[in-house]
Amino acid sequence: MDDNGMNERELRELLKRGVPPARVELRRDLWPRMRRRIEQRQVRVPWTDWALAALAAGSLLLLPHLAAVLLYQL
Repeated sequence: MDDNGMNERELRELLKRGVPPARVELRRDLWPRMRRRIEQRQVRVPWTDWALAALAAGSLLLLPHLAAVLLYQL
């Protein structure tokens, strides 16, 4: 067998010896808790986002030629 095959086999054996198999048992299933949190989650918009939206709308009303600049930023 060539040198590459021998190195690959040795590497596999070294990894098997060096990294023990993971034997972790969870105390409980976490998925139901995660689903409850996702379902209860409310979308909250910070006041700064509302202020930026108002500023953008106001600037479009006062300076309509800046619409291209605003669209470029989106």
